[in-house]
Amino acid sequence: MSVSLSVVIPAYNEAERLGSSLDSVVQFLKDYPHSSELIVVDDGSVDDTVLVARQALKKAEGFQTRLIQYQPNRGKGFAVRTGLLAARAPIALFSDADLSTPITEIPKLVRMIERNECDVAFGSRTLDRKLIGIRQPWRRELGGRVFNRIVRLITRLPASDTQCGFKAFRMETCRPLLEAAKIDRFAFDVELLYLAQLAGLRIRDCAVRWDHFEGSKVSFMRDSVRMFSEVLAIRQRARKGQYDLALNAARQRALSLRRRRLEAGGRSSRLQERLA
Repeated sequence: MSVSLSVVIPAYNEAERLGSSLDSVVQFLKDYPHSSELIVVDDGSVDDTVLVARQALKKAEGFQTRLIQYQPNRGKGFAVRTGLLAARAPIALFSDADLSTPITEIPKLVRMIERNECDVAFGSRTLDRKLIGIRQPWRRELGGRVFNRIVRLITRLPASDTQCGFKAFRMETCRPLLEAAKIDRFAFDVELLYLAQLAGLRIRDCAVRWDHFEGSKVSFMRDSVRMFSEVLAIRQRARKGQYDLALNAARQRALSLRRRRLEAGGRSSRLQERLA
């Protein structure tokens, strides 16, 4: 059975809130107008995350589900890539397990890719702050702004919010980049967006609703040094050519896709002329 959308939920020790989150995702996909699949990736949890996930996935009807498990914990970046690379749909989206961005925001990102406006669509909390319901503590919000400014200086990414855990990918063009990415923890989002930019893919941010939930496993104050070192490592790897094969593969796939679209458009125009 083919699917048009894959939704990936990475989870690490999320037993307390994963059940309600997956119930929301399951209900959304039940009503989704196109075929879909839900992939939950357990990132080496040591609580009841797997049990909770299995119970929630039993309620799924009308779409496919999968639970991927491994040990030990590898980091959110590794979990996200594992889920995306397992996706069978042409468009795959990952969302944080706490659903800080409501799952009902999915159509905003998917439509941008379906309309051929971009290859990567990602949620942003900065484009329209009126969509933020519950704000982060001011220190955490300030830390996020500082991090994103440094990221923009280092990578020249146009995005003002790289860390919102709600991103969608055209898998045909992005798969080589996901396979080549190396950051398993904090800056994995930056790496994926940076590689997409270097490959000449189209990336676009989209204002989404967002609410802060306590329980984040990332502390800007505690983890800031590692976060910045990972961003610098990404740029160094790019300068050394360590991503070049993947970048070339993504470029070729993007060119092939554009040629097919042009040819299809030409055939459609000729058919319309004959029917006129």
